[in-house]
Amino acid sequence: MNDIAIEVDQVSKSFGKIKALDAVSFQVPSRSVFGLLGPNGAGKTTLFSVAANFLKADQGSIRILGIDIQRISELQGRLTILPQDAQFQKNVPILDQLAFFRLLDGRPLAEARQEVQQTLDLVGIGGYAKRGVHALSHGMQKRLGIAQAFLGQPEVILLDEPTAGLDPANAKQIRDLVSELSQRATVVVSSHNLAEIEELCDHVAILDHGKVVTFGPVEELTRGEQELEIAFAQSLTGDDQGTLLQLPVVQEIRESGPQSYTLQLTLGDGSRDQAVSQVLRALLDRDLVPRRMDEGKSLENHFLRVTNRESGANGPPPPPSA
Repeated sequence: MNDIAIEVDQVSKSFGKIKALDAVSFQVPSRSVFGLLGPNGAGKTTLFSVAANFLKADQGSIRILGIDIQRISELQGRLTILPQDAQFQKNVPILDQLAFFRLLDGRPLAEARQEVQQTLDLVGIGGYAKRGVHALSHGMQKRLGIAQAFLGQPEVILLDEPTAGLDPANAKQIRDLVSELSQRATVVVSSHNLAEIEELCDHVAILDHGKVVTFGPVEELTRGEQELEIAFAQSLTGDDQGTLLQLPVVQEIRESGPQSYTLQLTLGDGSRDQAVSQVLRALLDRDLVPRRMDEGKSLENHFLRVTNRESGANGPPPPPSA
């Protein structure tokens, strides 16, 4: 069995003088949850459109399950794509709309309707099967899009900004559904929500200005990119901070709020738990007891560094959520 589900090779696409994709190359491992990450305008949606064969690349190629997307008809039933803000017919019953997609795949009508009802039940909107999309909230419409991606037995699923515009509770529900999808397929999720990608994905590619600036396993990319935020009852003295900076695992300390400090950790060959233990021992030796400790967003640190957005370079960093 091939361990690569998607191969993107030197893909470029321009719109007039704007180069949306610039020699983009990366591979998506089979059965991974792969995050395509980047700020707005980085080229994520353009790349999804090329992968779906909605747009033709100016150069380069994409192979999905070993098949060039120029022959995308051969991927029918094996590839599912959910565009950002996918649209459905407003007044046609949801059950009929999704059943139609299954009819196109050669399913008998009764079987198609049964499968759709089961899928709608799975994503929590089964009670709306005979109603139109107008009866669904924005969050429910996102679930409907995920339901469409569930249909059949797709081996690769592309989801473009599946949680964009959702409140935290609905976004969490969509992430749970995506995790469910990943149990049986390779899932590629496009987003500019760093925390979401770090929670969902085991591999990631970061796009910036149409170029891939880094890609690989999240664990590997974020190694050495760990932060630890600690709040105290009082401010740290210069001697307190000096003691911490003498630790091999502490690279930098910066104030992040009243009596709150963020430590940049360098893990080296050790684990994060070992590094935190060293910090705690040093604090307790100085009779400093943390009131609160939070894990930093290591993927965010990596993103800011590789896109040259640290310390406000190239303008402010991208928004932290979709």
